[in-house]
Amino acid sequence: MIPGVPGESQVYLNGEFLRVDEAKVSVLDRGFIFGDGIYEVVPVYQGNAFRMAEHLNRLDRSLAALRIAQPFDRDGWIDLIQKLLARTDMETCIVYLQVTRGVAKRDHQFPSTPVAPTVFGMISAWSPPPAAQRERGLSAISIPDERWLHCEIKSVSLLGNVLAKQQAVDAQVDEVVQFRDGYLTEGSSTNIWVVSGGKLLAPPKNNLILEGIRYGLMGELAAEAGIPFESRPISRQEVEQADELMLSSATKEVLAIVSLDGKPVGSGKPGPVFAQLRAGYDARIAAL
Repeated sequence: MIPGVPGESQVYLNGEFLRVDEAKVSVLDRGFIFGDGIYEVVPVYQGNAFRMAEHLNRLDRSLAALRIAQPFDRDGWIDLIQKLLARTDMETCIVYLQVTRGVAKRDHQFPSTPVAPTVFGMISAWSPPPAAQRERGLSAISIPDERWLHCEIKSVSLLGNVLAKQQAVDAQVDEVVQFRDGYLTEGSSTNIWVVSGGKLLAPPKNNLILEGIRYGLMGELAAEAGIPFESRPISRQEVEQADELMLSSATKEVLAIVSLDGKPVGSGKPGPVFAQLRAGYDARIAAL
């Protein structure tokens, strides 16, 4: 049994499958020294990866943005994920993938001589949100968005997100809703959705938010349910007066936010648009 990991899961590190306590990286790895790397989290239901192509597309975009050499082609990534899943007894779990620029002398500039990227992968235990949480909804507080200006990159440099999440923990709520210059951005690790007048709203896809894989999926589900969808800047006033708020992420799926800054959102219960989108999300999972 691997410490902290159920079953017989093994991690992958630079061409080897190892016990998690055997996997080691150099202290000069640029991911350790600078946070110079990217990652992906792919949810798996009953042995089937969910939206894997979309996750790998985003991984490609993040690598390109940081100018890190692509260590695998698409088939290579799929093969790695399948091999990781074959080494665990967990059917519902998450696959974590991480690529850093690699090991080099500590210097802010990119290494002058090309180095091999460090590639890491592991399986982690995960359970989808329980029914009680889906029925009850979540609470959140609003905070200023003080992160860097390239949130579109799924970077391992997550200190801003960590500090934001800790504010939620300290306030004894589930998540934060962040605003930059008076406009909605996202949560600490989630995309935020607004329902106003029956229309689903989301902040635009730009450098101020990470385009969650559920961003595209929510648009698809809204279209299928006949719910108008608009991507545009959303003011703080619109958020505070919303009929419904929701969040989405790989591990949170889609959940309603029913309280913001101690005040009820809409009726204070998960609303009808959430119910429609949640039903569509469940149908996608069931179809895997």
